[in-house]
Amino acid sequence: MCLAVPGKVLETYREADLLMGKIDFSGVAKRACLEFVPQVKVGEYVIVHAGFALSAIDEAEAMRIFDYLRQMKELDEL
Repeated sequence: MCLAVPGKVLETYREADLLMGKIDFSGVAKRACLEFVPQVKVGEYVIVHAGFALSAIDEAEAMRIFDYLRQMKELDEL
């Protein structure tokens, strides 16, 4: 199963002529390619899969996904 997760864009930069970003995943910062969402700005949320931001989402949607992921973990613990 593949899972794309939301993250908050902390910074954007160019690397080898690609738009890249530092993305915060609930306290863990990773880099991701932002070429598919060039309009995204620092402070906005993106859905990331395999190191690529696939789409931009609003904060409310990101929070709904975080809640769902937390519920999944709780179900695993049952």
